[in-house]
Amino acid sequence: MIAVEQWTGEEGLLLRSVKRQSVRDFADDLGISPRTVSHWKEDPTRECRPHMAQILDAALARCTPEEQEAFRFRLAALRGEPVGAAGVEAAQPAPCTVVSYKFLPVYLGDRLGSLYAAGAPRPSGPGGLEQRVLPGEHRTAHASTVHIFACGIALALLEEHQRVDSLTELALWRYRSYLTDRAWTGQRMTRLLEQCSPGAVDPSPDPEYVLSVYELRDHSWTKAGLDPALQLLTTPSVLVNRQDPQNIRPLGAGVEDAKFRDGWAHPEAVAFDGGASRGVAGWSGVSYHPQPDERALTTSQIVALELDVQALWALSSHILRVIEEGHDPVMPPAYGWRFLRGAYVRLTTARPTETAQHRVMREAILATSELPDRLRAAQDALRDSNP
Repeated sequence: MIAVEQWTGEEGLLLRSVKRQSVRDFADDLGISPRTVSHWKEDPTRECRPHMAQILDAALARCTPEEQEAFRFRLAALRGEPVGAAGVEAAQPAPCTVVSYKFLPVYLGDRLGSLYAAGAPRPSGPGGLEQRVLPGEHRTAHASTVHIFACGIALALLEEHQRVDSLTELALWRYRSYLTDRAWTGQRMTRLLEQCSPGAVDPSPDPEYVLSVYELRDHSWTKAGLDPALQLLTTPSVLVNRQDPQNIRPLGAGVEDAKFRDGWAHPEAVAFDGGASRGVAGWSGVSYHPQPDERALTTSQIVALELDVQALWALSSHILRVIEEGHDPVMPPAYGWRFLRGAYVRLTTARPTETAQHRVMREAILATSELPDRLRAAQDALRDSNP
């Protein structure tokens, strides 16, 4: 049994990550307020009181052997203890090939109607969202599309292939490209709106954020190196200095080496294992390494889920932002609180045909995105303002 001498918010968040639970589900499981878990995020180094420590000790004891092993391994990395002491061989940075998928959603609301009419029909994804597709026409991307969701969201999807000598090099490319990718998305949305609905482009539709999914392909790592590699692909901010968005720089020589040597893992990232594959989900992205096996989960399944997740994230963000600005959110009847409730149920409920690999992937992505909590909050807001 693992012993935690002193619980802090950081260890509490780590326990939530290995259990793959949302903030609310984790709080319900422990019998505490979700606000307590949120306070851990605000001050992760604050020591927990004895009563809370006992609750966390009991929760850890109820974990499965696999969850306890993941907690032990990641706790050692969190404390800076040599992972080699736990019987894991040392690993090093190495060249690799990745396929990058960038998701850039924009809320368009009523302006989206003409784009939706012009798009090619596309089957609904796991969230059941009606969508159509228009060409992206990105100059350098391997492939680019613009997904038009009937609920008012347009989402640009860029597929780019990268061969790099280190994950630091990939992190630099990732963050440096975000500024140009967001600018391109705004320009592309503007052109599409001008073509389909002249004179209806005000204000300029610019995406607020970028979500990345990486498929790791060619590499030379064994499991000891594959685990930290996937962690760093998911949360590359630990490799670069992002204080000046116009001048992203590497943190310094030896940082990536140390992360591999120590078997680094982010306390809030959630690993999902598919037997024939392995992946990691985090707040800013997902990394995945499929084995050449027909049983493996496919990257296209992850992309399909993220399309719906990011569309709903952008939609719920719009609703909550309107409330923060002191206004009542107004949505078309077809996309009111009942629509959000249906999407929530479809995303969080297992299907009879769903494989175990797909289930753990879906649960990991939903837990780290915190979309279920946002959907419930947006659903409550719409119900209160438009009963």
